[in-house]
Amino acid sequence: MKKLELAEMSELDVCNEIINMGREFQKAQGFTQWTEDYPNIDTIRDDIQNQKGYVVKIDNKIAGYMCIDFDGEPAYNNINGKWNTKEPYVVVHRMAFNKEFRGMGLSEITFGLIEELCISRGIENIRVDTDFPNKRMQHILEKIGFSQCGTIVFQGSDKLAYDKILYKH
Repeated sequence: MKKLELAEMSELDVCNEIINMGREFQKAQGFTQWTEDYPNIDTIRDDIQNQKGYVVKIDNKIAGYMCIDFDGEPAYNNINGKWNTKEPYVVVHRMAFNKEFRGMGLSEITFGLIEELCISRGIENIRVDTDFPNKRMQHILEKIGFSQCGTIVFQGSDKLAYDKILYKH
């Protein structure tokens, strides 16, 4: 059973551990997108307190953590390129998975659950960004129907910007 739900404060340490696994996974792939300063436990705590921190669970075990922000992202107002999506949109930040669950297509599964959540709330547009060296995430985004729109500046550096228009089924 796979489900997406709001993270609870009691899950903060597990979510932080998963973010740290993501940081290590990036290093193993030969790049650093997340520094020791960002995202950190305070970032995750803020996500959870603001009801933007989500976990994906498989058989009631936390397999992944991400921020799903229904309030948009100010950094996305200035794009070198052009968005295909309009407001309102959802932003997905800080997606990471427990290393025990890697290799099972969890990114695609999770984005599917995020899309269901968006549509249930009447939002049909998703935007994300990733670093240039993060070829794995770029491949996943393109495979599941996201379009590259240009670049934005987030957390002080240029990022590739992607979006996807969802349609009610």
